[in-house]
Amino acid sequence: MSEEKESLSEDVKKDDDYEKICSICHRPESKAGKMIELMNQITVCQDCLQKSLQSMSSLGPESYQALMEMAKRFPNMQMIRVDVPPEVPQRQRIKKKSAQKEPKKAFDIKSIPAPHKIKASLDEYVIGQEYAKKVISVGVYNHYKRVATDTMDEIEIEKSNMLMIGPTGCGKTYLVKTLARLLDVPLAIADATSLTEAGYIGDDIESVVSKLLAAAGNDVEKAEHGIIFIDEIDKIAKKKNTNQRDVSGESVQQGMLKLLEGSDVEVPVGANSKNAMVPLETVNTRNILFICGGAFPGLEDIIKERLNKQASIGFRADLKDKYDDDPDILAKVTIEDIRRFGMIPEFIGRLPIIFAMQGMTKDMLVKILKEPKNAILKQYQKLLALDEVQLEFEDAALDAIAERALEKKTGARALRAIIEEIMLDIMYEIPKDENIGKVTITREYIEHTGGPQITLRGDLVVYG
Repeated sequence: MSEEKESLSEDVKKDDDYEKICSICHRPESKAGKMIELMNQITVCQDCLQKSLQSMSSLGPESYQALMEMAKRFPNMQMIRVDVPPEVPQRQRIKKKSAQKEPKKAFDIKSIPAPHKIKASLDEYVIGQEYAKKVISVGVYNHYKRVATDTMDEIEIEKSNMLMIGPTGCGKTYLVKTLARLLDVPLAIADATSLTEAGYIGDDIESVVSKLLAAAGNDVEKAEHGIIFIDEIDKIAKKKNTNQRDVSGESVQQGMLKLLEGSDVEVPVGANSKNAMVPLETVNTRNILFICGGAFPGLEDIIKERLNKQASIGFRADLKDKYDDDPDILAKVTIEDIRRFGMIPEFIGRLPIIFAMQGMTKDMLVKILKEPKNAILKQYQKLLALDEVQLEFEDAALDAIAERALEKKTGARALRAIIEEIMLDIMYEIPKDENIGKVTITREYIEHTGGPQITLRGDLVVYG
């Protein structure tokens, strides 16, 4: 009995942390006012209760007609069963706002890591991209200094949203994920391809903020200091040569202007659409850092065209094919290039920090295989170590893997697929023989001209 009482008291404490929601209009207590508790944990706001009593008092013999009139008065009304307590999903419950409005210790100026420390932490997980890591470290540092000094004096620091441009597989999403984990702030990753103008099939623009609220555990104060990464941002560029309404292109850019700049947005809790019968919560996006990323296919041609036009005529003029093999052509991007790609000037103006990421080279792919803390090779070495087998890769084998990955032209994503393919037979055969003590992957095995080098526990070498 004592254990049951303790569990009940813990449940009551947990319920006290969340706001009560009206069972009829689904508004939280912070918006509808104090709730009236009925039997079986049913809560109703005073407005709905008063309107319900007035409507019931007007019921006559024409019950059906009266109920229809009542439904017209309350478009959000939902019939509830008094004998069954309403169940509100955990993801739709809203946490109570703390009574004290003191600044959080997490955003104290002294507790914010310096840019060089942020970059040093990123170096442990992200290979290469030195310029991108430097830009994002300074941008995030300045953003959270802005949050910490919000009410310090009359000088207002503007928000430093970012636009990240880079080919597929260069680590855009991975860089932001690592950053959010190091800073211990809520992160929401949204895909711009699913966003449409309000009223059309697809996710509303405010759904990106709703995802951040869910990542923060429905804690509004925590969500207002988070990071939103919008991937595939190039897919909402203006559509060219179309006579139809552009509901997933320019109109989405225009709808996102208020989010990027900072405004109060009403977002549904635990849903992607405001039309769902879920409570709405107001989130201020003024202190939310927006990082947009995209591959921008075809942007290289726009940059080359601009650079070739600038070339002079004569013996010292630049050749037209001078930039064809330039691996860092995206680093020469300008705002005008992005505007010609299809992004509207108002949208670009709200992303003041624009930087490009490098494409993957052979040396970078080899380093990605073995140097990061959670490198792919280290993961497989740990898997085989559980079977008491040592796994090694020859340098020539790593070069062969990187060469195959470059041929696929999908960046670092190709490495995982190649490693999975070459390790399949080894992971299948190793548990069969307990005498195997070491496996060495050779270049011949990668190129399918030979097998791996297998060492038995008695130092006997066998070539597979």
